[in-house]
Amino acid sequence: MGISSKLQVISVLLVGLLALEAVSYNFNYGDAMDKTLLFFEAQRSGKLPPNQRVKWRGDSGLKDGFLQGVNLVGGYYDAGDHVKFGLPMAYSLTMLGWSVVDYRKEIADLNQMGNTLAAIKWGTDYFIKAHTQPNVLWAQVGDGDSDHYCWERAEDMTTPRTAYKLDPSHPGSDLAGEAAAALAAASLAFKPYDSSYSNLLLVHAKQLFSFADTFRGLYDDSIPNAQAFYTSSGYSDELLWAAAWLYRATYDEYYLKYVVDNAVSLGGTGWAVKEFSWDNKYAGVQILLTKILLDGAGGSYTPTLKQYQAKADYFTCACLQKNDGYNVALTPGGLIYVREWNNLQYASSAAFLLAMYSDYLSEKKIVLTCPEGQVQPSDVLSFAKSQADYILGKNPKAISYLVGYGQNYPIHVHHRGASIAPISVLHTAVSCIEGFETWYRRPQANPNIIHGALLGGPSKTDDFSDDRSNYEQTEPTLSGSAPLIGLFVKLQSLSGYPGSYRHTSPTPYQKPPASYHPQPSTPYYKAPGSSNYKAPVTFLHSIISTWTIGPTTYYKHRVVVKNTSQKQITNLKLIIENLSGSLWGLSPCPEKNTYELPQWIKILKPGSELTFVYVQGGAQAKVSIKSYH
Repeated sequence: MGISSKLQVISVLLVGLLALEAVSYNFNYGDAMDKTLLFFEAQRSGKLPPNQRVKWRGDSGLKDGFLQGVNLVGGYYDAGDHVKFGLPMAYSLTMLGWSVVDYRKEIADLNQMGNTLAAIKWGTDYFIKAHTQPNVLWAQVGDGDSDHYCWERAEDMTTPRTAYKLDPSHPGSDLAGEAAAALAAASLAFKPYDSSYSNLLLVHAKQLFSFADTFRGLYDDSIPNAQAFYTSSGYSDELLWAAAWLYRATYDEYYLKYVVDNAVSLGGTGWAVKEFSWDNKYAGVQILLTKILLDGAGGSYTPTLKQYQAKADYFTCACLQKNDGYNVALTPGGLIYVREWNNLQYASSAAFLLAMYSDYLSEKKIVLTCPEGQVQPSDVLSFAKSQADYILGKNPKAISYLVGYGQNYPIHVHHRGASIAPISVLHTAVSCIEGFETWYRRPQANPNIIHGALLGGPSKTDDFSDDRSNYEQTEPTLSGSAPLIGLFVKLQSLSGYPGSYRHTSPTPYQKPPASYHPQPSTPYYKAPGSSNYKAPVTFLHSIISTWTIGPTTYYKHRVVVKNTSQKQITNLKLIIENLSGSLWGLSPCPEKNTYELPQWIKILKPGSELTFVYVQGGAQAKVSIKSYH
């Protein structure tokens, strides 16, 4: 074949590949948006309504708060567990409210306004109940430690439903401020449809902001139980965030003056950030206030608002990799990467925020000037779209990290309710330990598809392991899914593709085998007891929490395994004796009392560590080496 013929063949192949890519990535964002709303229905706590679409869920948490004399029934479970954490729940409602406020027409065009407002109201009704006095907010229901000891359906819950509150003696400016922002955004969302409910939300929002500002403190200092799960880095951003939303909801100059007068002391014009999340709202504050400036409503506050704008532009330039080296980290596949644990929540929040900012810039025909060149509003939106497309399947693994969307998505989601047969099929209760033994460790796919759940997602190298015990990557969260509503709606409005939800029946329940025996690993190469044997790892035991259920005291043990040798270790197997409770962080082997490293940790390098956790009553378990290579 001549050179010209070869070039023609290559040209045809390239054209074919490009055409295939165009077809493969024609995403239906409306369908993705509808599925995301279904995730919120799957996370509902309380008495479910007649129009509940997620049929494998049932009523749960019907006595929440009763021991403390308050009605805290309702709201949302946070993730794959059954704790109602106030801070991420409130943030999620703010994201939903913002989506309705700015994309009202687009949501209505998809015939999704009813479902979206219902998702907001399920949460705001809960916060109205939780705000029992002007300076009292019930911040959490459920104990994270004891809840994580059990693997059971929400409908079967046997763990303590302890409720925790904030008051003047136990402040929580971060949580109260976020709740104020959420209710203010929701008041705007409901205003055209239910003015009386909108006004009620605004009353609570104003009181909560006053409470947050007057009695300052971190919520997790007042509620230490939350520290291991949602540690707050500060409350200054939430105070500015709440005031910004209250100004947008009321146009009361008091709130605009607040964000200007406190711009320096609360860090609004000082912090240049590369993250937007349930914990860090600065970029959101800065973009929200920039809109006021772009709308020409800054007045005498314009000089300070321009300082906010400079920080909004910093965040945007950093995301688009045009910030003179001070950029947001990206994976090789182009995904925003902030943290190892549940990273996609940071990508979804940033993409949502950038989509909003692109609209504000586009409306006023503003071009950003970044340190490494100019950025058009369309460039900002294109980057936001790249994050949405990565989530839906345009990634190195060709997997959709939005469960139920597309043909290839994870099927071993770290979620209690999704992983256990529904009560309509399995009528008997599933106990704590039974849940772990029978359902958590079963190799089959989850019996219930939790549509719209955004998982934690891949590593910084785009790797992903669909393993139920790999909670860093396979657990969904409210705060990760909520920003997707606005993002998908915006992208759907540009695509012209009609959105629709096509129901996929859950995988039929199959009774798991009496015992699961995975395939044995590679042969052992060295074992304790052999000549010249020297242990290559050390074990550091510690107890990180305790709690009591009935007559039994349980201890949460943490074991740090460190490679103290000069060589990397593979195929490490441990013997764990006297273990009576549940264990996380290692994978069980067929041999009795034997565990190995999880699938996503193949090598333990010299000096490196891994941690596993187990819970049980009584004395600690005995850990020793069985073999390694």
